[in-house]
This record gives sequence, C-alpha cells and structure tokens, in this order.
Amino acid sequence: MTLIRLPSAENSAILLHPEDNVAIARVPLSPGQELRFGDRRLRALDPVSPGHKIAVASIGQGEAVRRYGQVIGRATCPIEAGRHVHTHNLGYEELAFDYEFPSGEIPLPARAEQPTFLGYSRPDGRAGTRNYIAIVAASNCAAHAAELVARSYEVETLPPNVDGVVAFPHGDGCGHAIGPDTDQLRRTLIGILDHPNVGAAVILGLGCEDNQVRHYPQNERLIALTLQGSGGTRGVVEAARREIGRFMEMLAAERRVEIPVSKIVLGLNCGGSDSFSGITANPALGVCSDKLASLGGTAVLAETPEIFGAEHLLVRRARNRQVAEKLLTYIRDYKNYLIRFGECFDANPSPGNKEGGLTNIIEKSLGAVAKAGVSPMMDVVGYAERITSPGFVFMNTPGYDPVSLAGLAAGGINVIAFTTGRGSAIGFPTVPVIKIAANSATWERMRENMDVNAGEIADGTKSVQQVGEEIFDLVLRVASGERTAAERFGHKEFVPWRIGPVL
Repeated sequence: MTLIRLPSAENSAILLHPEDNVAIARVPLSPGQELRFGDRRLRALDPVSPGHKIAVASIGQGEAVRRYGQVIGRATCPIEAGRHVHTHNLGYEELAFDYEFPSGEIPLPARAEQPTFLGYSRPDGRAGTRNYIAIVAASNCAAHAAELVARSYEVETLPPNVDGVVAFPHGDGCGHAIGPDTDQLRRTLIGILDHPNVGAAVILGLGCEDNQVRHYPQNERLIALTLQGSGGTRGVVEAARREIGRFMEMLAAERRVEIPVSKIVLGLNCGGSDSFSGITANPALGVCSDKLASLGGTAVLAETPEIFGAEHLLVRRARNRQVAEKLLTYIRDYKNYLIRFGECFDANPSPGNKEGGLTNIIEKSLGAVAKAGVSPMMDVVGYAERITSPGFVFMNTPGYDPVSLAGLAAGGINVIAFTTGRGSAIGFPTVPVIKIAANSATWERMRENMDVNAGEIADGTKSVQQVGEEIFDLVLRVASGERTAAERFGHKEFVPWRIGPVL
C-alpha cells in the first residue's frame, strides 16, 4: 500500500502558484474544514472532491480564475472563498495572447557523456528498442488477412531476438479522396513499416483499393502482397508466412548492443487526464524529458488540442521565430479544421476529465504541456513526419490517444511515456508504452496496468524530481527490453488519422 500524508489544514489542498485564486483539493474536503496557505486561512463552504478546485479568495463575476499562475477562465457568478470552482461557476473563454517570440537562435543541445541502453542498431543510424515483424494492412479490405497472419504465430515459439509478429489492421485505405488524405495515410504506414522497432515487414493489400501497395518501397526486408494476386485470403496468408520464415532467420541473428541514450526518441502522451496530472505525472515526465534532451536524446510532445491555451508558453521556448510560427500555424489550421465541423477546442475535455477536476481545455492544456519540461522547443513537425532533431520536438496530432500514438510512432519514436489520471490501458503494436499514474487511487485501482506511481508526489512521499528520475531510469530499462504493463497485457491499439470525407 502507498503511504500517504495524513490530511491537515496545511496539506489538504495544494496552492500551485502565489498568484492563484484557486487551490486543488488533495483529499476530500468537507464544509467547515479548515485550510491554511501560509498566513492565509479559510474554511471550505462546499464538499470538494480530490483534484477539484476550491476558491482561496473571493472572485467577482467576470473576474479571472487563475491556476498555475495563468488565467483558465472567468467566474460566471460571484464565488466566495471556500466555494467549489468548476463548470457551474467557471466559464470557458478563448484567450488572446501577446506572444513573446524568440529574437535569436538557440543551438541544438550538445551531446554530453551519456548513459547507454541495449538496443538494435539499424543501418540508417536509428536504434530499435524492440525487434518485430510487422504485417500492415494497406486498407480495411486486407485488415482481416493481416490479423490472420499475426494470429498464426501466437502458438509458435519464436527465435529469442524476435519480439513477435504483429498486425496493423485499420478501417481506411479506400473510399478516400486521392490527395492530402491518402498522402497522410501512406506517410503513416510507411513510418510504421520503416520503423527502428521493426526488423522486417509485409504490406498487404486487396489489390484494387485506393491505397495501392505499389506506393510502398520494397526491399529485402519489406515485401508487398495482395489477396487478389495471391489466390485470396488463404493464399495471401500462406505467401506471407513463407516470407516471414525468411525474415525470422535474419532477425534471429541480430543482437542487442550498447547504444547511447541520445538514440532514444521518447513520445510524450497523456490520456484519461485529471487535475492531478498537471501536478504530479506531467511535471515528473517533464524532468525525464529535460534530462533526455540534455543528453542529446529527443522528447516529442503531441496532441495539438491539448496545448491550446498554453501555446504562448511554448512559443517563448522556441528555437527560433520560424519554429514558433510553425507551431502557431498548426494551431490555426487545427482550429479551422474544427470549425468545419461546428466544434471548438473546448470540446476536448471528456466527461472523465471533468469528473477528475478539469473544467476546460485551457486548464487541461496548461497541465499537459508540463510533460515537455522546460527545454527549448527545437522543432515542430506534421503528423507522422520523420523526427530528426534532438531535444524537445512538437508533433501536430489530435488529442485522441490511439491516433496520436500512431502519428508519433510513424515519426520514429521508439519508446512512449503515457501519463494518466483516470486510468488508461492503451498500448501500441511495436512501441513499448510506459504508463504513469497521476494519483495513488488510480495506481491502486489499476495496479496491473500501471508502471510508475507519480501519485506519491501529491501524497508527499516523493518529489517531482525523484519521480522524474525514476521515469528516466525506467525508460532506459524498457528501451533495453524490460516489458511494460501494456505489453504484458498485449495492448496493440492502432488508429491512423483520417482527415477527409468517406466516399
């Protein structure tokens, strides 16, 4: 069991910044319960659940509500000190920022003396943390065949250096308007096929779909087959197995070797967030991200809807003006994308996010960007584009977890660190996913799905720095072959981002 500080007037709620007029309940608060913040004292006037906000000063109607020292919205009615602050009295307001653009150029991080991990050295200079054979469907029409191929190896004993034969089924690849949408799907699938964690691969098509297998490069370790050209479902499964038998011999001869940590490309993601995510798990992951960046490695933040309202903090950290402007262009384009469907960024927080204390997208985003620490933002890339820069990089993806992970993986990340407040079980077919619980209640409730308990920060038993170091050490062990909870359960979610109409 996790040790937790006994509640007291001083530690029952957390004031994150001296300018904040709300604090975050660490434990359930009852009406009449006394709270202290330095010289300030007040009593709770409402029941307040853990992770939810309580006003620490009177807030007039229309006045700004602050958390993290930043505005997260305005009071829709007068709020007394001690009152619960949430959707019933805090309104969403799209903020206008006076961006502080960088005036110079930040150099790429120098590669200091580095720790190492045991990985697979690839001919293109990248490093694999796993050694899979991937069976990728070019379209939904080949998805079942891809799954049949992968399932046929579930009862077979594989060579020691082959992590598995995994399928990438999906619902796209036909009924597309040829153009940007098919280009993005092909970029995604090529990134999955030509991935450092994939030792060899097969691309399977039906034969007549929009996304033709001829668009994919073929070589000794990447071959293309179609159902129509192989005699149907049974024929293509048998043909794929013959090719995989050849792949097995190649991969069996490969060995893990010592590789510098600068070859780690760490994807940063969150899902099922709650109010504790921005206090515990995300800042701790930020410590890990900063350490990795300082050693010449790469940490990649994603989920464009979940930086909205906090983008001004990233603009300040941009390597140069060009990188900052590229980030803002993706945000403007994403906003227009949402407008086409009559939506806005504030549609992002889910019912679970709100039940966990997050009121709107601005509050959620301010906590989400903490995953990237404080390092300079060295590059910004599009969905599923190859990541080449060391340091902190941002990728334009949706906030929807499986789609975001697909883009990151296609970009070449070889480990994923995933924070969760409410609890998430998601994984990825070829990239290990480390789960970091933001509170001890989720850690205890979903213990078998979690790898790290960042809830110990709120419990007062560990610091943000200590948990960040723990995550960094685990990243190295996982990169060297240690299995994560998501891997042990066999989670293999894969959903590409379809942006166009279905024809």
